[in-house]
Amino acid sequence: MPRDFLKGASGEYDVIVIGSGLAGLTSANALARSGHRVLLLEQHYKLGGMATWFKRPGGHIFDVSLHGFPIGMVKSCRRYWTREIADSIVQLKHVRFDNPMFSLTTLYNREDFTRLLTGQFGVSQERVEAFFEAARGMNFYDEQQQTVGEFFEKFFPGRGDIVRLLMEPITYANGSTLEDPAITYGIVFSNFMSKGVFTFQGGTDRLIQLMHEDLIRSGVDVRIRADVEQIHVERGRVAGVTVNGRFIKARAVVSNANIKTTILKLAGRENFTPEYVAETESIRLNNSSTQVYMALKPDERVDESTGDLLFSSTAPSFQTDLLLSRDITSRTFSFYYPRTRPEGKPRCLIVSSTNAQYEDWINLSDEDYQASKDDLIETTLESLDRYVPGVRKKLDHVEAATPRTFRHYTRHAQGSSFGTKFEGLAVSRSLPAQVQGLFHAGSVGIIMSGWLGAINYGVIVANEVDALLLSKSTTPVG
Repeated sequence: MPRDFLKGASGEYDVIVIGSGLAGLTSANALARSGHRVLLLEQHYKLGGMATWFKRPGGHIFDVSLHGFPIGMVKSCRRYWTREIADSIVQLKHVRFDNPMFSLTTLYNREDFTRLLTGQFGVSQERVEAFFEAARGMNFYDEQQQTVGEFFEKFFPGRGDIVRLLMEPITYANGSTLEDPAITYGIVFSNFMSKGVFTFQGGTDRLIQLMHEDLIRSGVDVRIRADVEQIHVERGRVAGVTVNGRFIKARAVVSNANIKTTILKLAGRENFTPEYVAETESIRLNNSSTQVYMALKPDERVDESTGDLLFSSTAPSFQTDLLLSRDITSRTFSFYYPRTRPEGKPRCLIVSSTNAQYEDWINLSDEDYQASKDDLIETTLESLDRYVPGVRKKLDHVEAATPRTFRHYTRHAQGSSFGTKFEGLAVSRSLPAQVQGLFHAGSVGIIMSGWLGAINYGVIVANEVDALLLSKSTTPVG
């Protein structure tokens, strides 16, 4: 007889959270801490969404969501999670760039970038300061016509080398392109420039374990392998969900699924205005990625001067279409040293990540798909050999993931790494105005992407749900 993953679950909760990405986890925790009865439903057997990991024989543990986020994670985790989580966030001190235009290592903060831009790239101190201030001054309410490319051209006209320095890590961090609104760059870049790039010491598995433990302490009813089939709407208000064939009532529902999936599939377009449905349908999904996971043999090491993050490219210039091409010229190598996982076995792991398009992978035959993955691995090893000579002989394990992989395990639409483009944020924010009690928190609009963006968006939505539940205007439907 199949296991009942909802055994013991109540028939009614104040809030049901669909999906356990970092936005969903944080929303659930914040609402439970506020005294609400919260049910967290995750279709996978692990929590975390794209913030996840997997294990392989030999003691290898690979992080899927590559490390790198701003200092703001410390404050958010201390306030909305635990001090233990916040205290495990450490700085990456070796961010490297190597491409035909330049090769350098940086702390990736404002002070160091000012030194580089004025010294190595020959820009005046006044222009550099004006650029930083303009980026820092951007906010959600700005006029959105200026693109990232236009923003760069204003301050550094004709300087493709500077655009490459400023843009490549942000594209890696949240999928932003030169064609996106400038705000999608300015806010995220300024966050990093504050203190540099940070990671979670101990690995994503330890992070999610600590978060799971805190959810339980807060009183959240956490359920895995709980596949939500429908969000029920009655008379313009959310009524509950059907999960694993069972209806569970709720006064509010927070969806951490893709915003398009939430509206068009789970809730149903018939519950929204035609204009809102049309706006939802026009949302562009962000790109996906390919990744190659490499574990060195137990006695092999990589010199830490190789870097924590290495933005490597053979392309003569920075171009968005080249970043998405199947003919890969740019790779971001993420190096995990023994200090990254102090509780585990002392191993070195390397993960290569490249932006990718779902349509380049989804329709391949099984034979062509495997051949493409093998080629991805081989070309990645060729590229890595320049930085870790003889790397093939040092490896204990290697495998690849593609947009199809991420779509299969996370159910992200088209395997998207960062949810939707900027227009997705407005649709996400206006969801409760369409259906009372229905909210969305997740990776949308690029700004609300990445670990810090997802956590902070989860907090924002949790506060709105809390206000709704405390008002006298909401009573259970039915």
